[in-house]
Amino acid sequence: MNAFEFASPSSLHWLWAVAAALGLAWWAHAARKRAVRRFADSPLFAQLAPRARPKALLAVALASCAAMASLAVALGDPRSGDRAAEVQRKGIDVMFVVDVSRSMLANDVAPNRLGRAKQLINDALDSLAGDRAGLVAFAGTPTLKSPLTLNYGAFRLAVNELAPQSSVRGGSLLGDAIRMAADAFTDDTQGGKAIVVLTDGEDMESFPVEAAKKAFTDKGIRTYTIGIGDSHEGSRIPIAAVRDGAATTYLTFDGQEVWSKMNPALLTEIALAGGGAFIPAGVAQVDMADVYDATVAAVGRKTFDTQATRRPIAQFQWPAALALLFLAFGAFVEWRTSRRASPSRTGVQS
Repeated sequence: MNAFEFASPSSLHWLWAVAAALGLAWWAHAARKRAVRRFADSPLFAQLAPRARPKALLAVALASCAAMASLAVALGDPRSGDRAAEVQRKGIDVMFVVDVSRSMLANDVAPNRLGRAKQLINDALDSLAGDRAGLVAFAGTPTLKSPLTLNYGAFRLAVNELAPQSSVRGGSLLGDAIRMAADAFTDDTQGGKAIVVLTDGEDMESFPVEAAKKAFTDKGIRTYTIGIGDSHEGSRIPIAAVRDGAATTYLTFDGQEVWSKMNPALLTEIALAGGGAFIPAGVAQVDMADVYDATVAAVGRKTFDTQATRRPIAQFQWPAALALLFLAFGAFVEWRTSRRASPSRTGVQS
């Protein structure tokens, strides 16, 4: 059984307003009693002003405050216990494939290409809405960092932990990563599956176009590519951070600094072969949530098999009912007071 909890705890802030109303009611009661003492003694005042009964008015005010407090608790949506339920999940399965090779350390985008890839994935999480997400990191060797899951918290943690050291070997084997992502899907049904590759497009002849085409033809898995980095001038690849004012050290080959450029031609070819689309993020800021909705999610979410789950039991009806009882009590006290104060009861003749 689940512990008692509030689904909307922010609604409990209304209790501060109830506390203020309670304080105001008590102050009004005290002020009314002082006024009564100045006007006449209690027996005489009861005859002169039969409707002005301080205790009855206080009881009505307290009942109203109690009703307000009960409604605030009901608005908090209290829940306790759980029950079995059968639900159908509607969504798509998405494997995010992230390049963690050294070229992704190029800082032609802030903070660097890998950092931008993480940001884009985290932005896309806001649009998943029931879609399962998985994660593959690749450089020389692809690695499954997260299987398909609905646990977005754990998935986000795996994304944020990505680093160039995540790969066993250097270089970029994009084709191997696409093949691993395609094999990570847990069913053989067509549709409702996508691979989203975030990379600068460097590849060491691993046949990524063929891998994307096979995934689409054999399994109906669409491949989308997101190109990160400058495709014109490119950027150098830092291999050592600045320390103590020293200049940054960059990757060299045969005595020359290596410049890395984003390869839009290859990424476009991969996306076309995989039945997806190429998103040239480049060095610009991209709203990945909108991009995800317009491309990946636009292929259509499928309905999965019914799954057994447990849902918390709402308990808001009890404080709501209690609020009605308090209101009824206050109305009864007010009615009884007015009835006692009627001419027939007080002996006053018209």
